[in-house]
Amino acid sequence: MPSGAEVETTRSPGTTYAVVMAVFCGLLLISNVAATKTITVVDDLPLIQGIFTDGGALLFPLTYVLGDVLAEVYGLKHARRAIIVGFFLAALASVTFLAVAAAPPGPGYTNQEAFQAVLGFVPRIVVASLIGYLAGQFLNAYVLVWLKQRARPGKLWHRLVGSTVVGEFADTALFCFIAFAGLFPSWAELISFTITGYIYKVAVEVLFLPVTYAVIRAIKRREGYPADA
Repeated sequence: MPSGAEVETTRSPGTTYAVVMAVFCGLLLISNVAATKTITVVDDLPLIQGIFTDGGALLFPLTYVLGDVLAEVYGLKHARRAIIVGFFLAALASVTFLAVAAAPPGPGYTNQEAFQAVLGFVPRIVVASLIGYLAGQFLNAYVLVWLKQRARPGKLWHRLVGSTVVGEFADTALFCFIAFAGLFPSWAELISFTITGYIYKVAVEVLFLPVTYAVIRAIKRREGYPADA
C-alpha cells in the first residue's frame, strides 16, 4: 500500500487543482505588471538613502503560498506543471505587451507614451522576472517535497517556511540583480531594495501560515488525500 505522499504524486488531481493553478497564474501575471513601479517604503535613511520595493511585492508572495499548496497537496509533478504553465503565460504576456507598445497608435488614442512607460517592459526586466520566477518556484516546490519526505507528521510549518526561505531568496536575488544592477545610484540601495523585498515576502508567508494550513487541509479533504500534516 503506498504512503500518503506517494498517493499524492501519482493520483490524478481533481477539479480543485485547476482552480488553484488558475489563481496561481493570475497572481503571477498581475504581480509582473505591478512590479514595473518601484515603491518607497522609507526615505532619507543614512548610508542606504531609503528602503524601496516594487509593486509586485503586494501580491507576488501569495504565489509562493499557492506554490506551497500545490507541492504539499499534489506533489512535485503537478506543482511543476503549474509553474511551467505560469512561466509560458508570463512570457506570452510580456511579448504581447511589447508588441502592442511597439505598434503605432490608432486614431484618437492619446496614451501611447503612457502605455509604453507602464507595459512596454524592458527586455532585461522580462528576462530577470522569468529567470527569478523559474528558479524560485522550482526550488520552493523541490525543497518542500524534499522536506516532506524526511519530516515527521506535524511538521508542515517547517517545510512551508523552509521552502519559502530558499525559493524567495533565489527569486528575489536573481530578479533584483539581473534587472537593476547598474541602474540604482549605489550598490547599497540595490542591496537594500533586494533585502527589503526578500524579508517582506518571507514575512507574508509566515503571516499567512494559518491560512495556508486551512487551505491545504480543506483541499486534501475535498480531494480525498490523507491529512498527514
